Amino acid sequence: MTESQNSRRLSASADVVVLGAGPAGLVLANLLLAAGIDCVVLERADRSHVQTRARAGFLAPNTVRLLDRHGLADGLHRHGRTHGTCEFRTGDGSFRLDYGSLGRGEVHTVYPQQNLVTDLVTHYLDAGGRIHFETEALSVHDADGARPYVTTREPDGRPARWDARFVAGCDGRHGASRRSLPHDAVRHHHDHGVSWLGLLAEAPPSLDAVGYAVHDRGFAGHMARSPQVTRYYLQYRRGAPADAWSEERIWDELDLRMRAAEHGPLRRGPIIERGVVDLACDVVEPLRHGSLLLAGDAASLTAPAAAKGANLAVLEAEILAGALAETLAGGDGTALDRYSAQCLAHIWRAQEFTQWMTGLLHAIPAPAPAPSGGSFFQASLRRARLDSLRTSRAHQDWFAENYVGM
Repeated sequence: MTESQNSRRLSASADVVVLGAGPAGLVLANLLLAAGIDCVVLERADRSHVQTRARAGFLAPNTVRLLDRHGLADGLHRHGRTHGTCEFRTGDGSFRLDYGSLGRGEVHTVYPQQNLVTDLVTHYLDAGGRIHFETEALSVHDADGARPYVTTREPDGRPARWDARFVAGCDGRHGASRRSLPHDAVRHHHDHGVSWLGLLAEAPPSLDAVGYAVHDRGFAGHMARSPQVTRYYLQYRRGAPADAWSEERIWDELDLRMRAAEHGPLRRGPIIERGVVDLACDVVEPLRHGSLLLAGDAASLTAPAAAKGANLAVLEAEILAGALAETLAGGDGTALDRYSAQCLAHIWRAQEFTQWMTGLLHAIPAPAPAPSGGSFFQASLRRARLDSLRTSRAHQDWFAENYVGM
């Protein structure tokens, strides 16, 4: 390698440096490239890991429309499945909501996030986009100036630098963009006090609906991912390791909480993935700090009870792409000035519904010496909310609109 080639490798530039190859970063990069904006994506993991890491799979109708609008929805239309029913199982019986016929009459599209990410990577590279995998962003510098830059670690371990006009932080809550925020950035954090054991089972779905089971022993959830794979969730003791329970105990606990004795046995199979999730929400304000802009999980986290995270990320990416294109191509920074407030309005609406949904489904642990399943008062409120959702059409319409809405 010549000296000039070595210099180009260790010091490079783009008008927009995008940190992170998740849904936010990849949608943003695709839209910037289509608008003729020079951009590059820097991703810490390798391509195989990015395209196989399992995440949420419920796409809101607005997300599908957005991807359609920009020619990014071919894969989900070929392989995604529409879904518009959820089932609640409680000690007072079970009931179903056909939310696709309630509210605005909209449904989800079930399409695993790793499949969407694979589509977005392929589309971007086929269009001539640049992604540097196994390139770790270490820090964002001079974001308050006109020429920010990102220091990185190359795949071979050597340091490098990327100069930019704007840096889009789409690298999650532990990424370089969050670490580089100024001291006046405000982080709002709320811990719901609930943990889940998240599971992927190599087993066909046991329900033709999303299943939410509310039980004195804790929440259990059933979400189909494909005809062969089902995602389950179990409310779990905070701090317990993911491997504390055997597969037999997991299935027995799922049977109990989902009331298999009443509704029929669950289809069992090998547990192929497990992990513990502490349900919490996290929001940064503002989302713009000079030339550094946050989107996706770097901007906010929602607890997974309402499946809002990936959908917010895609929405924020479209808003940010339009604002950056107006600024870089047209010299008008008005949309970029509005970016933070516009996205935060959507973020807080999603947080509000997620908070409501989390309270609906879970026995929130109460301080000792109250029972581990939570207080009688909280349990009675949860039962009243479920009863209202079972019987009130107005409540059902509200639920449907917020369940699929952004």
